[in-house]
Amino acid sequence: MDGGRLCAVQRYRDRSAMSRYILSRIAQALLVLWGAYSITYFILYLLPGDTLSIMLSASGVEIDSLSAQDLAQAKLYYGLDRGVFEQYVDLLWGAVQGDFGNSLTLNRPVSELLVERLPQTLSLAGLAIVLSLIGGVGLAYLTAYVRWQPLKVALSRLPSLGFSVPVFWMGLLFIQLFAFSLGWFPATGNQGFSSLILPAVTLAIPSAAVYAQVLQRGFQGVWKEPYIITAYAKGLTRAQVQARHAFKNAALPLLTLIGLQVGNTVSGAVLVETIFARSGVGRLAQEAVLRQDIPVVLAIVAVSAAAFVVVNLIVDLLYPALDPRIAHTPKVS
Repeated sequence: MDGGRLCAVQRYRDRSAMSRYILSRIAQALLVLWGAYSITYFILYLLPGDTLSIMLSASGVEIDSLSAQDLAQAKLYYGLDRGVFEQYVDLLWGAVQGDFGNSLTLNRPVSELLVERLPQTLSLAGLAIVLSLIGGVGLAYLTAYVRWQPLKVALSRLPSLGFSVPVFWMGLLFIQLFAFSLGWFPATGNQGFSSLILPAVTLAIPSAAVYAQVLQRGFQGVWKEPYIITAYAKGLTRAQVQARHAFKNAALPLLTLIGLQVGNTVSGAVLVETIFARSGVGRLAQEAVLRQDIPVVLAIVAVSAAAFVVVNLIVDLLYPALDPRIAHTPKVS
């Protein structure tokens, strides 16, 4: 009876501790979202140039040709007649309610623009993440399995090449080789799945290189662990030991990296979508920054930051499932 009560009390404590942990992480996530939104807003206002002048020039209207009354009406129309902090509070309150306002240059609701462009970026980022995991894990796994030293050394050097080559140069090289020379894939645009291959591979290579390098080092660290020696003593082959024991423990750092690489993938999408002329959120962000379209930039930052914190929260909660030594609950004393 006492043992049953003790188990019940411990389960209650575990659930309570996990609830507190999740609530604290959600609070941290909200703080990160607010910080990213606020910092971006004030940085945009520190950029050189007049916001109204840039927007009017993008529409083909020169600000010098307008009268003082027309300028006042334009500022009133775009909401630029109010102070910086007043605009900030209005935009932040709208964002909390899910209303990101209207684009200052495109005259359309920002939410509508995101819904229109987001699928392109999600498909690109999703395929890039899958390819980077397959490529990075596959390369590290092969490197750990190979016994011939010259080939092992050559494979271990590949990740350094992967993240040292600039993404824009790699993208242009792929366009020249696979689009113009071989004609296997379209060079630009959003024409179906085939047009997604080159930008996704371009975006995946740097992340794959990081995954491969970390996992290679992880394999090097686990081969001399006692449980590996015990597995060999049980008569398991090298392939069985690597698959059943070494990989699981060597791959733990990848969880943290996957969470961090989400941010790199989103930021890399801006450059990749520009190179391959894809109409995604990344290219929309670039155009909005150039035109100082503050509501659009803030909405993209908020969505990107939300994706980053959600993925990292999921990764953090997955750790105990893969390694029981890591727990978010108090130990029994």
